[in-house]
Amino acid sequence: MRDSYEQCSDEELILRLRDGEEWITDYIMDKYKNLVRSKAKCMYILGADNEDLIQEGMIGLFKAVRDYDCGRDASFFTFAELCISRQMYTAVQASGRQKHAPLNSYISLYSSVSARGESEGEDAELLNLLFSKAELSPEELFIDRENVETLEKTIERELSSFEKQVLDLYITGMRCVQIAKVLGRDQKSTDNALQRIRGKLRKAMKNVG
Repeated sequence: MRDSYEQCSDEELILRLRDGEEWITDYIMDKYKNLVRSKAKCMYILGADNEDLIQEGMIGLFKAVRDYDCGRDASFFTFAELCISRQMYTAVQASGRQKHAPLNSYISLYSSVSARGESEGEDAELLNLLFSKAELSPEELFIDRENVETLEKTIERELSSFEKQVLDLYITGMRCVQIAKVLGRDQKSTDNALQRIRGKLRKAMKNVG
């Protein structure tokens, strides 16, 4: 039976599931468990327990299987990715993580993440993703780790609640369109928030050191 499932697209499997083939749920949950683990690894930097995130991600995946509409939604993969990310981020917010948890992990400002728009496998520091070299010189871009506290205070003081959410998700490697969907906002307002974040952090970075 599994072999027959492997010959079908996700969308075809969902239609068969709706017709009563209940084993398909287990097949899809198993098929996408590595996607859940990958998302959990990204979200982990926001201060949540990795195993808890995996559990939440599997809940999000189950909801995707349950709610996917072939005639209304995008591909199942895209829909599942959204449901998993949204479930995990909601759990992170609900966990009551410490006030400064985002920038406790903003050591990840120095971490390598997959570079947007680059070939797969290429990494770049988050700082280089937030600020192009045209905006800041390499000297200005370098912040001694002792100054991370200054940057943390800037984020806590200067960024709105929405901007902090956008930055949280941007740090996990999400693109603007994905962030907008997870937060239930339109892409334009999300992109505008990201531009404001860049401006505020750029100003703070120029003032440290």
